[in-house]
Amino acid sequence: MLETNKIVTCFLEYRDKILILKRSNSVSTYQGKWAGISGYIDNPSNSPTEQAYKEIQEETGLTTDDITLVKQGIPFEIIDNTIKKKWIVHPYLFHVKSKKKISIDWEHLEIKWISPEEICLYHTVPNLKKSLEKVSNKIIP
Repeated sequence: MLETNKIVTCFLEYRDKILILKRSNSVSTYQGKWAGISGYIDNPSNSPTEQAYKEIQEETGLTTDDITLVKQGIPFEIIDNTIKKKWIVHPYLFHVKSKKKISIDWEHLEIKWISPEEICLYHTVPNLKKSLEKVSNKIIP
């Protein structure tokens, strides 16, 4: 039986680039892999959108005044049998007014701004490209 977890995965965009973050060794899964801003929806009273804003603030220091919601994608399922988990992913895309304010927390080692097409060049968490496609309105090669 797979453990099921609901999560948000948020992409920040600025001038046709998206932010990816390299996960630290202090996180519980996918250490050293590139990801969007993500987190568990562990409080049933939080909507996925509320959780998305919370994760962005925790992981980047950006507030609701610093970002604008562009798109909320349709949630989808990822099965990862290697860690015996089923993820229900709620993808989001936000526009960042100024990337200078970003300050990462302990969950990440570094950040990069890349074009969406470059996502395939990075060792990412499972199906990060699919999460991005859900909010970018295009198929990424």
